[in-house]
Amino acid sequence: MQAHKMSHLHSCQPHAKAFDSPTKINFPVKAHELYSAVDPSVVTTMLDWFRTNDRKVYKSAVSTLAANRKLRPVFVEKKSTAEQYAWILKTLKIPACDTIGEHMIQAYLMAGQQSMLAMFCDGLGIPHDGKGSVIGELPKALDAERLTTTIDRLLDIFEPKLFATYLHCFNMQVPNGWPELTEKLASDERLKLA
Repeated sequence: MQAHKMSHLHSCQPHAKAFDSPTKINFPVKAHELYSAVDPSVVTTMLDWFRTNDRKVYKSAVSTLAANRKLRPVFVEKKSTAEQYAWILKTLKIPACDTIGEHMIQAYLMAGQQSMLAMFCDGLGIPHDGKGSVIGELPKALDAERLTTTIDRLLDIFEPKLFATYLHCFNMQVPNGWPELTEKLASDERLKLA
């Protein structure tokens, strides 16, 4: 991902509808489609991380999502943690919440999963800051062989659903995604989101 602040990342470009049917997924996906498809445990892990490590981001996300739904944040804050998480996930599945959803997952990955991002960039030979933030421009193309080798190695190290979520987010960084990564996400059973 670019070394920009999350607020400066461009949002997802218009893509084909990601979910034409429950079994057919077109790639790349938008943030609300990602949240609709991802295993809820990945979102729980992300929200737990924010509550523990960056409570300001968590509160800001709740406030923004509540305002988006024309609610006061206290409506969400009064709920139990499990109910808050369920409400947040339900809300992130709405297309109008794409921007906040994309920013949340990217912020979590860039702050809470730096080793994954750095190892992925290293595997593909993408220059980065040591924490996984890309230095300079993103590559125009990905080497298919290096991509396969890197994915194989990182699937042995990281939780597969979380790693697949990262790959989808990475693929959102260029219009229409990278063909090599898009094909891998569509064809590799190990990279299913749920």
